[in-house]
Amino acid sequence: MLIPPIYREDRIECLHSLLSNNPFGTLVTVSEAMPVADHIPFVLHASEVDGDLGTLRGHVAIANPVWKSVEAEQEVLVIFQGASAYISPNWYASKQEHGKVVPTWNYMVVHARGKLTIKRDSTWLLAHLNSLTGQHEAGQKTPWKVSDAPSDFIDRQVRGIVGVEIVITDLVGQWKLSQNKDAADYAGVVEGLTAENSGMVEHMS
Repeated sequence: MLIPPIYREDRIECLHSLLSNNPFGTLVTVSEAMPVADHIPFVLHASEVDGDLGTLRGHVAIANPVWKSVEAEQEVLVIFQGASAYISPNWYASKQEHGKVVPTWNYMVVHARGKLTIKRDSTWLLAHLNSLTGQHEAGQKTPWKVSDAPSDFIDRQVRGIVGVEIVITDLVGQWKLSQNKDAADYAGVVEGLTAENSGMVEHMS
């Protein structure tokens, strides 16, 4: 993707934060010379053993052809989208001055690249499911655990999925947050987003 320098985000802590808070990624692969997109909840692993940029782990249904059609160790792209919002020209102070303004879109996005590895081992898959549910159940009053379900039922579920692992080799983000606007127009965008109760405004403050 084209990233003007003013919007580029390279701080790994910021990139990892967006991935962790917006874990539903779009996995882009190539099969028979055609691009294919799969939408998968990922878990980011960022310990020292997971590579300098981290490792993404997810899973797909065994019926999903992606794990059979993708070439071994294929370089893939995973896209994670954070907050985004339409920006109206009406919010710019400069609209009143000269009218030379147009709409735009503010957004935060991270692209992660790496080689895809397929995982069929049941121990790996069970550990992944524990990590995935542990992450998303953490906010529940009584978090559900994989072990809460009957073991034979979980065994059947595990046999119905295939794991995907991507050691990240390239990680880049674009934070397009009206940085190119002067103070008055920027303040107008913040005011407009605040009036609409947009979650984007917290990233601009």
